[in-house]
Amino acid sequence: MSLPVVISAIFFILSGTAQPLVLTLLKEAGLANPNCQLYMFFYYFVPALFILPFAFGEKDTSWPGKFTILKSCVIAGFDLVCLTLNYTGAAMAGPTIFAIIYSSVTIWTAVFSRMILGRKMNVWQWVNVLLVFIGLAITATDSAQGGSHVLKGSFYIVVGSSMHGMTYVLNEAIMTITEQQLSVLQNNFVQSGTNGCLLLAWQFFYTLPHFNEYIWNPMIDANTSVWYASILLGGFGLLSVLHTYTYFFTLAKYPSGATSAGVMKGLQAVLVFVCTDRLYCNKLGGPEMCFSRAKFISLITVCGGVFGYGYTIPTSRDYSKIHSENHETTKLLSVSA
Repeated sequence: MSLPVVISAIFFILSGTAQPLVLTLLKEAGLANPNCQLYMFFYYFVPALFILPFAFGEKDTSWPGKFTILKSCVIAGFDLVCLTLNYTGAAMAGPTIFAIIYSSVTIWTAVFSRMILGRKMNVWQWVNVLLVFIGLAITATDSAQGGSHVLKGSFYIVVGSSMHGMTYVLNEAIMTITEQQLSVLQNNFVQSGTNGCLLLAWQFFYTLPHFNEYIWNPMIDANTSVWYASILLGGFGLLSVLHTYTYFFTLAKYPSGATSAGVMKGLQAVLVFVCTDRLYCNKLGGPEMCFSRAKFISLITVCGGVFGYGYTIPTSRDYSKIHSENHETTKLLSVSA
């Protein structure tokens, strides 16, 4: 495995760890209103602007046909719904619960890889899938004790994580399997640009008319300055630049692609769990920021299943085999992924 691939994986994990921690600061600063989704606008629009010159400046890389680009736009819209649910849930339930549930992306990715890419799963892998779902059930029990707000946020994350697992697989397909393929930069730009434009329209038509009610007044109540708000929103956007690029790079270049990217979510869960307790417990938010026995058991159970599954994944991808053994599935992907 090359050094750039390893470095990309490291930054993928670290940036994914930092995002829910920064989101907590955005919530405390009055900038995380779920109706406005202002932070999600920065999440998508900053990467689109940053990647624009690189995507169109790639040498020896031509753009595929319009239909392939359209498929990427459709995947982007689907992923926008996923991540809106995930980060809205994270603001409600806290970064610890978010990290534990979100790490289940690995298992959802594995299931959808089986359904869409034709990857086979053995008994040991299914055992680990079951282990993850047991861990999620423990998390749900702990969330219920945190109140309806936390429980509702946890539900959003469960739904968003399962949907996000499918986008991992669809993105891997459009960059590696379909007849016409997008490069890492091209796919990154198309999807960030699509969702950035959708959220920009939302800011004009919804957020601006409600700006004082949903943004400015909460900022005043939280004693948030314009400079501090700009730093938080800009920092969230820059983290997204790093995370989205390394995400697509991992899907395209790392062994087992979507499944490997999902396994890395397990590492992120552990890091977020530790950092949240150290940085925020008894300082920000409520008990959802602090260590508890149920959360620890859930973390061990979910991550045990995630890493157990990851141990069984192959070290390389043979797409010719996928094509030959699953011709009809691949043909379907090339038409409607």
